[in-house]
Amino acid sequence: MRILSIGNSFSMDAQTWARDIALAGNVDIKLGNLYIGGCSLERHWSNAQSGEAAYEYFENNKPVGYAAMETVLADGKWDYVTLQQASHFSGMPETYDPYIEKLADFVREKAKDAKIAIHQTWAYESNSTHQGFPEYGCDRFQMHDRIRNAYAIAQNKIGAELIPVGEAVSRIRECDLFNIEKGGKQITRDGFHLSFIEGRYLAGAVWYEFFTGKDIRENGFVPQRMEYLGRDKETGEKILRPIKALIPSAEEMQALKEAAHEAAIR
Repeated sequence: MRILSIGNSFSMDAQTWARDIALAGNVDIKLGNLYIGGCSLERHWSNAQSGEAAYEYFENNKPVGYAAMETVLADGKWDYVTLQQASHFSGMPETYDPYIEKLADFVREKAKDAKIAIHQTWAYESNSTHQGFPEYGCDRFQMHDRIRNAYAIAQNKIGAELIPVGEAVSRIRECDLFNIEKGGKQITRDGFHLSFIEGRYLAGAVWYEFFTGKDIRENGFVPQRMEYLGRDKETGEKILRPIKALIPSAEEMQALKEAAHEAAIR
């Protein structure tokens, strides 16, 4: 299965662990990501029209080079193409028009076999200092409700499926382990981007259920960051070791899987 995101840093968050999770579930997912930080639907549509090689293009989380949207859409058969709004605009339905409809038409013209999915983004953390947060009263609950409404409207307009990552993030924040008001871990690393391990895993887990139809609760993958220890003197191979202090606990993994699963089956 080949999945392309026309996205921004939030699609980077979602894709980081998605392939590893899928491989652990015996599914080979190949990922593409057209990345511009903070990119809005309006800017994506402008790039589609201009044909500019404006994007950093990643395959399976590795940089390939700069590319135009049309070039990548034509680069073999895509099974899915995901679209998303810039996070600060995500709860404002008026910012989607007319760009998401025009982008959907463009994708369907250039990648005729691909289905379109809308990647639902998430509300900022309650302590976020993002400059767009005051638009939502600096209230994560208000922001989540408005995001959910805006994405539902967009989904219906273009006849697309919805990847409910924002819903999963909202659910995990109600778990004491990830509720910062109750002393839990923050699911974001800076108040809006997902944390490198647990947050990005949660998004990848939702993607896994959405794209494969498999139950994440039965998947044994555990995300972990690696420490580089140099190279083997005889073979020259890199020596990597998991950083144990950063590996999520069994209780945390269970909570993350439950939140992803509950969001995905709604």
